Amino acid sequence: MAGAVAVLHGAGDQSARFESKAATREPTWVKWALIAVSMSFFAFFLLLPLVAVFVEAFRKGWDTYINALLEPDALAAVRLTLTAALIAVPLNLVFGVSAAWAITKFDFRGKHFLITLIDLPFSVSPVVSGLIYVLVFGAQGWFGPWLSDHDVRVIFAVPGIVLATVFVTFPFVARELIPLMEAQGKEEEEAAVVLGARGWQTFWHVTLPNVKWGLLYGVILCNARAMGEFGAVSVVSGHIRGMTNTMPLHVEILYNEYQFAAAFAVASLLALLALVTLVIKGWVERQAGKSSFGNDDE
Repeated sequence: MAGAVAVLHGAGDQSARFESKAATREPTWVKWALIAVSMSFFAFFLLLPLVAVFVEAFRKGWDTYINALLEPDALAAVRLTLTAALIAVPLNLVFGVSAAWAITKFDFRGKHFLITLIDLPFSVSPVVSGLIYVLVFGAQGWFGPWLSDHDVRVIFAVPGIVLATVFVTFPFVARELIPLMEAQGKEEEEAAVVLGARGWQTFWHVTLPNVKWGLLYGVILCNARAMGEFGAVSVVSGHIRGMTNTMPLHVEILYNEYQFAAAFAVASLLALLALVTLVIKGWVERQAGKSSFGNDDE
């Protein structure tokens, strides 16, 4: 971590040296123009849509807004969204920590293939991933007849939604931990083993404290994607009101039925969850920064 800070300081010094040279020093109007373009892009494509969501949500008054959120189908959508996230995030947490620990601490055949599989959801469209589950667990799929004979429903039911959510979110924790654990190396774990620590003791007292902020950051990103996922969940849900509609799917249905106030009310709840995620993300980054500087001081 000290090396990373030193690199940042070195980069800052190098930037200052470049700024002092006439060949790389830009006029003031160029800097302000770039800032204006960046802020305009942010305001037009990010801030304006966010403001529009809340304006439309409250256009018909506070009572309409509350009634839209307390409507039975909306409450069912909220419960299903939280249920899928509460199942998918812990599963991805266990998988991400296990995969990152195996990849960074051990050498084994197939390591690069495992890394490729972890990145697979980033390269596959969520709609395609949902279709894959339909082809595997659907009525005409590979396991469809067996599931039907045993009265087990996966597609167009909660299990299918959870499976789709797990698939699209499982890279986040692992991808946050792998670079961090690679940068930290294996020296501390090896020293703990030499001193007589067992595997779980090494993990809980050495590995986990070193990666706790990166782990929390990955969990936050995983949870945000789980609650906002649309494509894969849309394919496997069946859009059954009050049963298999998550919050994004419920927003789509309300909007298609021209219930704009209700649609934007539920959308504003998703936007609030996103803002809370950003606040927590910022807090984690600040804590991680304080922790790194504290370690450097030591």
